[in-house]
Amino acid sequence: MAESDKPLLIKRYASRRLYNTESSDYVTLEDIAGFIRAGREVQIVDLKTGDDLTRQYLLQIVAEHESRGENVLPLDVLTDLVRSYTAQAQSVVPQFLAMSFEMLKEGPKLAEQMSAMNPMMAQMSKMPGFAEMQRQQAAFMESMMAGWKTMPGLQTGEAAAEESGDDAEDLTAIRRQLAALEAKLSKMGR
Repeated sequence: MAESDKPLLIKRYASRRLYNTESSDYVTLEDIAGFIRAGREVQIVDLKTGDDLTRQYLLQIVAEHESRGENVLPLDVLTDLVRSYTAQAQSVVPQFLAMSFEMLKEGPKLAEQMSAMNPMMAQMSKMPGFAEMQRQQAAFMESMMAGWKTMPGLQTGEAAAEESGDDAEDLTAIRRQLAALEAKLSKMGR
């Protein structure tokens, strides 16, 4: 394994100073954030106990950026995160966040794959019955969405918008509905 493939080991001394074991010098939280932005994995351990402190320090970096006005996390997302800690056993928030960030990272690759599929889709559209198949798929999706709108406790974004009239409230309602759906799906999968 190449040196840069291994996590950069940072040791925390009893004085709470952080020591970069590769460069043999002390580093700050901002230095660690720079390593991460450059694509490097980092592991922070307590020198005396060997405890992994990486999560604690990464959260501290996020908190410092947020407190400086670099607001990446909207208030309602932070509120929902706090709420998710009350139901840890059934929470799907960690998996959802991980999948969401993975999709963000893979976005450019996905767009490239989709554009590569365009010639294939053009060829498929020439096949007999393709237009009818697309029409049937659209009708099926429309009927599914109509059925979803009538399910108790669920609304589409449009129905929520008509009800509340406020975009922030709409988004919160949609997130709650999504969380409820994820919880139901999680229970069904057991």
